[in-house]
Amino acid sequence: MNSRPRANGPWIRTLCPAPSARLRLVCFPHAGGTAGFYRDWSGLLPADVELWAIQYPGRENRISEPFVTDMHTLAELITHELSRFLDLPTVIFGHSMGAAVGYEVVRRLEAAGRGRTVRHLLVSGCAAPHRVRPFAGHEGARCLDDDQLVAMLKRLGTGGAALLDDPDMRSVLLPAIRNDYGLIQSYTGRLDRMLQTGLTVFTGRQDDVAQAGDLHAWAEVTRGGFEIRSFPGGHFYLTSHRDEVVEAVNDVLDVVR
Repeated sequence: MNSRPRANGPWIRTLCPAPSARLRLVCFPHAGGTAGFYRDWSGLLPADVELWAIQYPGRENRISEPFVTDMHTLAELITHELSRFLDLPTVIFGHSMGAAVGYEVVRRLEAAGRGRTVRHLLVSGCAAPHRVRPFAGHEGARCLDDDQLVAMLKRLGTGGAALLDDPDMRSVLLPAIRNDYGLIQSYTGRLDRMLQTGLTVFTGRQDDVAQAGDLHAWAEVTRGGFEIRSFPGGHFYLTSHRDEVVEAVNDVLDVVR
């Protein structure tokens, strides 16, 4: 009988249970994103990999909860929850804002002596924490009116952009996006502790949000291995090239098993 802990509380959603799991992939969403963004990855992962995703407050099943407005507070809350479930080797994946949140969580786990279970950090579409400018050129985005903000999101290629044409859906989705833009734009990364885990950067070749130098600067935050992998597409390349991206994630999972 499997006695491993199961996480299905507010912070962690189990998207693909794996009773005989040997490895766990924990995914962190982008600004305004939800745990459900990663749901369709489940059928593309090996049978021995359990897929979890972090759910930030103020969206999906947590829609009635207040947003977290500060990166370090958000990372502390997630670290506290995730540290209860480090029973399997774990790989962290985060896209855009989620990459910065994932980095801050791994950093805290290592500082607390809990980082050995984390085998690798995958960061996508985000500058290194000490050079983070994930919405460069869109610094005032949270102050745009709804139509301007929606137009900007469509230019970025945000998944589910068609939903933003519905006024009712806008009223649900845009507050989380504005909150998260404010959170990441006020974030200042700290380099007082180098990571021990290996780190891989994913990027879209046409992504104008994270510049090449800012992506390569991730090498400065880890003593582990470092690699950059690029894919066709812009900031949301991982939507239009999902299968190719998950195949690259699986390559990493194979190495760290």
